[in-house]
Amino acid sequence: MDDQRNPAVSIAQVTAAWSRIEAWLRTHAPASAALLRPPAGDTDIAAVEEAIGVAFPPALRAWYGLHDGIDDPAAGTSWWPAGFLPGHQGWYRLEQLQDAYVVQIRDWEREPGRIPISCTPGDIWYGRYIDARPDEPSYGNLGRWAVDEEPEPIPTFTSGWPLEAWLTELADALEQGRCLIEPNGRRDQYTWPVLTVCGGLTWVDPRDERLLPKGGMLLNGPRSTARQPALGD
Repeated sequence: MDDQRNPAVSIAQVTAAWSRIEAWLRTHAPASAALLRPPAGDTDIAAVEEAIGVAFPPALRAWYGLHDGIDDPAAGTSWWPAGFLPGHQGWYRLEQLQDAYVVQIRDWEREPGRIPISCTPGDIWYGRYIDARPDEPSYGNLGRWAVDEEPEPIPTFTSGWPLEAWLTELADALEQGRCLIEPNGRRDQYTWPVLTVCGGLTWVDPRDERLLPKGGMLLNGPRSTARQPALGD
């Protein structure tokens, strides 16, 4: 394992990246920030690890040590703020993570070791996972799961995106007001940050008008200096 995947380095990178992300959310997307739950304790994480029979990679454990995912939006309020992770994904709290893992392994007959961390708010069919199989080159990396497809790394045809590096790129994209840039330098034009009228953050493909929140604000530069046009202007 090289220095970039040293557990102490990975944990420090997660902590630094999330500090930037959370500060940005609290300033520009307070409805999304308000959904963040308190930190998960070591005993809480250990209980889930025991229940699913899989140890969290260090970066994933560190992330949940900052927040135990998010709460659902209050009844009668918009679900847009819950999808503040790229891909319009809502961050699983540990209880949801455990339930989703059991369903995928038991009912979908998936190979053990990929830990689901998110899903599209309001459904259980699409989401993201972190590979927790220590003997695989994709260990600790991000992937995509779906009910009717085999899991695959993100980006496709790679070993995946290390969680700590993905969170760092997420922080960069928010601060710079742009789409995500994958580790190979490819600009992911399908994944642009949008601020919603209810004070949330989501990520969409701006070329598909069906996916855009009404009145949303597509980021096209640093939020503090660049004018953000409302979608439909």
